[in-house]
Amino acid sequence: MASDCPHRERSAYTGDGQVACVTVMHNYDAKNFYHKWIQDIIGAQIVETGYVPNGAPWQPGCGGGVAWGAAISIMPWEFYLHYGSVDILEDSYPAMKEYIRYMKTWLDDDGIMFSQRIGRDGNVLRWFNLGEWVTPGDLPPDDLVHTFYFWRCADLTAQTAKVLGKSSEANKYAELAESTRQAFYNRFYNTEKGTYGPAGANIFALKMGIPEDQYEKVVHALKEDIKANNGHLDTGIFGTQFFFEVLSENGMHDLAYEAMNKKEEPGYGRWLALGATTTWEHWDTGGSHNHPMFGGGLVWYYRKLAGMNADPAEPGYRHIIFRPQPVDDISFAKYFNNTSYGNAGIHWKQEDDEFSMEVIVPVGCCATVYVPVKRDQKILESGIEIEKSEFVRLAGDEKGYRIFEVKSGKYAFRVH
Repeated sequence: MASDCPHRERSAYTGDGQVACVTVMHNYDAKNFYHKWIQDIIGAQIVETGYVPNGAPWQPGCGGGVAWGAAISIMPWEFYLHYGSVDILEDSYPAMKEYIRYMKTWLDDDGIMFSQRIGRDGNVLRWFNLGEWVTPGDLPPDDLVHTFYFWRCADLTAQTAKVLGKSSEANKYAELAESTRQAFYNRFYNTEKGTYGPAGANIFALKMGIPEDQYEKVVHALKEDIKANNGHLDTGIFGTQFFFEVLSENGMHDLAYEAMNKKEEPGYGRWLALGATTTWEHWDTGGSHNHPMFGGGLVWYYRKLAGMNADPAEPGYRHIIFRPQPVDDISFAKYFNNTSYGNAGIHWKQEDDEFSMEVIVPVGCCATVYVPVKRDQKILESGIEIEKSEFVRLAGDEKGYRIFEVKSGKYAFRVH
């Protein structure tokens, strides 16, 4: 049963669901659960307008905003990546398009989504216009978050259309995503300070992808924000979903680990230090102590630290991308997943100047393996010099990695 908590609201909030789904899929056999919930979300969509309620199945009183309804695009896409189901995209695609139609009614002349629903008394319904939620400090502008999610839904709808072979519609939604990205730059980038702002604003911008001439300034501003926060995150439920992965993808993996490992508030480490076995509702330890809405950030452990990723071109782990990102303080990481094709996973260890990693690729699947290597180090696979292995093909080099292609099987790499 979908619920944000078992004791207070007990509501199937779509916002909580869309941020946490990727972490749940990495931990549990959740295929049937999410298939049902996605059908419930599609069924709750208002036919006349395309609006997606903040809770599905629908119930009155569920607060939220644009990012909640975005579950109608995000959940099916994550389901497709993790389970390889094209059927879920076919079922969801019409609803994705309808939600785009709804969101477009809230665009201003500059392409910014403002979403200010008005109540019967003529005042803005605050609880139905939320952007980011429960940051440690001030919230970023609601319109920034609304516009980011408009871009994200347009982008995922374009990718879905491409998978389904609808090239003209894919191009249409890709153009919409790009025009939204440009509107986002024009409205929210502070040219004098070189930043989109604190409280996760730079995280949203980097996730979206920013112009090359902004990149160094925005990364610098983000580093300064994290430094000012003593290494802590400053994000709410939506920014936290991307915070750690965005750092690791943009040369700040050390800062991602530092923030994840903090034992003081705000951060997951604080909860663990207080004995938490579930994610909580607030960084300050208030509210519910069983809430999934901060669960999205934890996927960093699997996709970045351990380094096992699905390939959108061959989903369901038909083609696996193993790209571990070790940190000095961690001696090993292990992640395994019972994919639709069988058990797959990675287990790496490091000690002194030696690094070893084992990967398992299910029958009928293949993988690209990024092996961390320093200059002049040698690589062995199953005790054989890598150049002499008949089962491993060199695919290239990337900064800090030697890249190999492998077919199904178990492989043991050692770097020394």
